[in-house]
Formats: sequence, structure tokens, C-alpha cells
Amino acid sequence: MHSSAFSLLAFLALADVALSICPGFNYGVTTVQSLGDNNAWMVYDDSCTLVDMVIEPKNGNPCTSRTFGCSPPPVTINTYMNTQSKLVYACRPAPGAGQCQGVDMAVCCRNDGH
Repeated sequence: MHSSAFSLLAFLALADVALSICPGFNYGVTTVQSLGDNNAWMVYDDSCTLVDMVIEPKNGNPCTSRTFGCSPPPVTINTYMNTQSKLVYACRPAPGAGQCQGVDMAVCCRNDGH
């Protein structure tokens, strides 16, 4: 009986880890994903719910979208503006950021108070 309870607790703990990203942050932005003639960057909340997406042509630049801001070279997404709330979040690479839907997070984003 104890073995079954332990197995259930272990499964629930692993399921929780698998369904959370970017510990200590509000959002995670995926690495670029190919969608036919376009590229996409998805934004997930910390429980892997898709909350936003930027789609650009293959030669497009997500840094020129109103959703993301980027650093100088080497270019990385360093801000995310939530398209619903218009709140701005500071983004940075974070160790152990995790995955949602099997896609790695490129950066994690936290509200910077703006």
C-alpha cells in the first residue's frame, strides 16, 4: 500500500515539473519554430498555457514586432509586452527554463513594474 502511495506522489511531482517552466518568472518565450513559410515564437505562462504568439515571415524579425524587444548583438529577446494587458516584462535566458509542448524556452520573462 505504501509503495502505491509513493508511486502516485512521485508521478504527481514529476507531472508538476513537466507542466511548469521558468521558475520565478511569469512567462517563457520559445525558441523559433518553423511554420511553413513563417516562423513563430510562442509565449507560455509558468503552467505551460499558451498566452501569446508572434508569427513572422521566414525573413521577418521578431525584434521589430510590438510584442518583443531585443538586445544588441548577440541578439536575444529582452522584453515581452503582453498583447492583452500591455504590461511589459523583462526577459533573459534562465538555466532550467524547461519546455512546453516539447519546445524549449529561449528566455524567461518577469514583470519589471511597467
